[in-house]
Amino acid sequence: MTPLGVALHLAVGAAIGCLYFGSLWWNSQMFEQTGRVRTLLAGMAARFVLLGGVLTAASFEGAFPLLATAAGVLVARSVVLRRVRTAAP
Repeated sequence: MTPLGVALHLAVGAAIGCLYFGSLWWNSQMFEQTGRVRTLLAGMAARFVLLGGVLTAASFEGAFPLLATAAGVLVARSVVLRRVRTAAP
């Protein structure tokens, strides 16, 4: 695998991770509101399907692209958690 391919998989993983964990924070904020059960369930399902689809697509390319994509997701997790900790009361 070329360094450009590794960088691409890391970038895709980071982008999907930011979407995943950002929407997880948004979804947890929705629990405070009543009557939003369908929106909560749709958000949860969309998050799982998107992350699962990207990781599955990366796994078809091999183990190393899957690991690079998963590493990007983990990097995004730490970035989003750091941002949310400073924004949350």
